[in-house]
Parts: sequence; C-alpha cells; structure tokens
Amino acid sequence: MKTTGNIFGSNHFNTIGSWLKKEFGCRVMKLSLDAGFTCPNRDGSKGTGGCIFCSEDGAGHYASDIPGQIRLLHNKWPQGSYIAYFQSHTNTYAPTETLRSLFDQALSQPGVVGLAVATRPDCLPEDVLDLLSEYERRTFLWVELGLQTIHDSTAQRLNRCYPLAVFDQAMAALSARNIRTVVHLILGLPWETREMMLQSADYVGALHPFGVKLHMLHVMRNTALADLYQLRFSENAGADFYWHIFEQKEYIDLIVDVLERLPQDITIHRVTGDAPPEELLAPLWSTDKRSVLNGIQKEFKRRDSWQGRSCTVP
Repeated sequence: MKTTGNIFGSNHFNTIGSWLKKEFGCRVMKLSLDAGFTCPNRDGSKGTGGCIFCSEDGAGHYASDIPGQIRLLHNKWPQGSYIAYFQSHTNTYAPTETLRSLFDQALSQPGVVGLAVATRPDCLPEDVLDLLSEYERRTFLWVELGLQTIHDSTAQRLNRCYPLAVFDQAMAALSARNIRTVVHLILGLPWETREMMLQSADYVGALHPFGVKLHMLHVMRNTALADLYQLRFSENAGADFYWHIFEQKEYIDLIVDVLERLPQDITIHRVTGDAPPEELLAPLWSTDKRSVLNGIQKEFKRRDSWQGRSCTVP
C-alpha cells in the first residue's frame, strides 16, 4: 500500500494503543494472563523443550490475575478499559469447553471489552476456529500467531515444529472467519541475516494482518538459546553457524527499516520487549526500553519518515 505522507504525527507509526483509543474512545490496556496452558513442542506431541528461545514461563514473565491487574491500572487510568490477553504458551491448546470457560470468565470481569489469544498456527483445529469465530461475533478479538521467521531452515533449528505452509493455512482460515490476526516476528535470530529478516517482514506485510508484533531476540538463562549463546564462538557451534547480536543503534535502524516497509493500516503491537533483568543474558541494552523507544522516534524524525513510506504492497 503506497503512501504519500505521515498520517501518524509524532508517533510515526500506527501504534495499537492509538488505534484502540480511537476505536473505543478511551485508553485500552492489556491484562497479561497465564491460564496454565502448555505447548505441543513441550509435551512431546510434536517435540520437547519448546522453541530454543522460550523460557519455562512461555513469555508470561509479567502475567498475573485479572482483578489484581485491574486494581493497579484503575488507580492510574480510572476511565480505561481492558483486553484480556492470554499470553503464556499456546492458548488454544485445550478442549473447546475449557477455552470457553476461560474466555467467558475473562469477559465477565468489569471493564474487559475484548480478548487477545496468543497461539501457534498448528493449534487451530476446526472446532477451535468455530469457537473463535463465535467470540469474534460476540466481542472484540484478535488472535496472535507466533511465526517469528518465514524461513523454514531457521524454524527447524529453533525447534518451532511447524513449517511456513501451516502458518499460511492458519492465516487463511482465520481470515475466512473475519478474525483479526497479529503476527509475531523476532529480529536477530541465529542463522539469519538482515536481509532474511526483511524478507520475513515483507512476506507478513503482503498478507495484511490486523497487526504485527516485532520482538528483539532475548537470550534468557536456562534456555537452549542460552547454551547456544555460550557456544557461539566455539567450533562446536557448527561450520555454518551465523549469529549477529545487534547493538542498540543497529536494532533501531532495522526496526525503522521494517516499519517503513509495512502497510500503514497494520497496527504495531510491539517494537521492543521486556525481559526480567535477572534472567537476561543478552542484549543487556534492551533493559533500557525507554531509550530504545526514544531512539526509534528519533530515527524516524532524522529520516523524515513514517510507517509505510517504502511499502510496495498493493
């Protein structure tokens, strides 16, 4: 989708926070939830150990109960609303009656106006798709898919346990049911060049999901990735091993390049990330989230640029 100018003002890109405020007329905040799910490449049905970058809590570092989160947020934003975000592990990997009970319980909480459900593309059987379609008609909903990369060679090494074709099928099935999708991409994966990362961004942009979530790669303690991090300069890493770990300025430049290539109407759900400092091995500069966010805005301003400026998607 070619564009003619910056429609986002000082933000320079289409943040999900701004989009939700326009949609609901108030600030809308996500409540991060851990519903106790596991994952098919943890329980042995497809693999064990999970993706090599995933810690035991499955990205649910800051998840807690809904009432407690609402109490804290209500004190600061008393007029705000909430989206119940099922974040940890694979949140459609359960019988539909279990999912229905959890989703209904979340929607029954005061101020909750919608659901966000993070899952894997290979965990969307027909009965779950039908259930999600029901909630799409009842409430505000998006489904997050952990793609991370379009390159199957990388995905195999990450122990992702599904090929790109499965992601494509899931996107088509969700789109056919008018269910909003948010796609996760990780920048800085081992074995990936900068060009490969841009190819992933271009591929996802051409699919036109509702949103994109861009993660920097966090190397967390007690993960398979941490073991690889220790071996990265060793001959045991393999002759074809490649892993460039970004400095902050490099990461900022890449994020802006990616956002310039994405269509303007795609909502951006994340451009950096949070990790518990005591569990983080690298990059240590990522703990200064404010510096990263400010750096992205400064780089957009320096370039006189915005999301979609270099987009070639029709």
